[in-house]
Amino acid sequence: MKRISILLVLLICMSTFAQKREIAVDTMVTTTHNTTVKGQSFSYTATTGTQPVWDKMGNPIATLFYTYYERNNVKNRAKRPLIISFNGGPGSASVWMHIAYTGPQILKIDDEGYPVQPYGVKPNPYSIIDVADIVFVNPVNTGYSRMIPDAEGKMPDREQFFGINADVKYLAEWINTFVSRKKRWESPKYIIGESYGGTRVMGLSLELQNSQWMYLNGVIMVSPADYNLYNTDQPVYSAINLPYFTAAAWHHKVLPPALQNQDLTDILPESEDFAINTLMPALAKGGFISEQEKNEVAEKYASYSGLSKKVILQHNLDVPTRFFWKELLRDETGQTIGRLDSRYLGLDRTEAGVGPDYSAELTSWLHSFT
Repeated sequence: MKRISILLVLLICMSTFAQKREIAVDTMVTTTHNTTVKGQSFSYTATTGTQPVWDKMGNPIATLFYTYYERNNVKNRAKRPLIISFNGGPGSASVWMHIAYTGPQILKIDDEGYPVQPYGVKPNPYSIIDVADIVFVNPVNTGYSRMIPDAEGKMPDREQFFGINADVKYLAEWINTFVSRKKRWESPKYIIGESYGGTRVMGLSLELQNSQWMYLNGVIMVSPADYNLYNTDQPVYSAINLPYFTAAAWHHKVLPPALQNQDLTDILPESEDFAINTLMPALAKGGFISEQEKNEVAEKYASYSGLSKKVILQHNLDVPTRFFWKELLRDETGQTIGRLDSRYLGLDRTEAGVGPDYSAELTSWLHSFT
């Protein structure tokens, strides 16, 4: 009975403590580190914390968690670029770009992209911290970013944050505050957006210009996702997949020797030119295309994609990406390739089918990042 009483007291205390946990609305922690990028060693400062989003009355209605890296011993900070980084979703934290791409630390993974034990991070020799400072921003309800209740415990209207226009509006205000606090108005400023982040930075760059008088020096879109385009069956959507097919096929070494033996940066312009000036018009012709032209386009398509002319013709020149992930290595190794990162390889239950059983890259990423 005594033990039960003690357990009950502990549970009540834990429950009370949990109920009192609150997100710090405006705080930061700063640490100093050393790294080496491209053979150059230097120190940098990491600042992580939260910064509010305010309503028109000046009350905090949300707080965004961020991580900010700036190189130390910079003579003229005004000339040093500031990069503002987002991932996509929408609904994804900036962790993917942060510890897998541009940050000073990246996950410990093997050559095939899978996590190694003990889990952790290691210096990123390809980080951009050598040439630019960078802040990784987590929109509301991603990472540790959350809406903030008012004095009466009422949450703000979700429509202020969740929507294409609402998203860019509050983020533009947040960026204005961040840039002002860090005294970076004179610095060249760029925004990186990955996946839906590509859609986000399109609107965000305009919102910053129109409502915050902040004119960016450029935007960087990493595998941008245009969801309006995805929802169409227009020739442009099908055609612009081809350069991606070319890059994936080149990586897996299944292009014809004349292309495979070249550098990827040399053959991509060829693939892009063919996709825009030949494939797209051919797709637009639909049933009016002649058999001769259709065969000529399919043959060239095959050389740039690593697919057979036969399967391209079977799809009337309109090859779905899902089929490509399944088909590219079907006759080579029987493996599939990843959806979000086609360097990853998967193995389905059967080689037959029109698409992979699962996303090969996610089996690694979800393991690594969580």
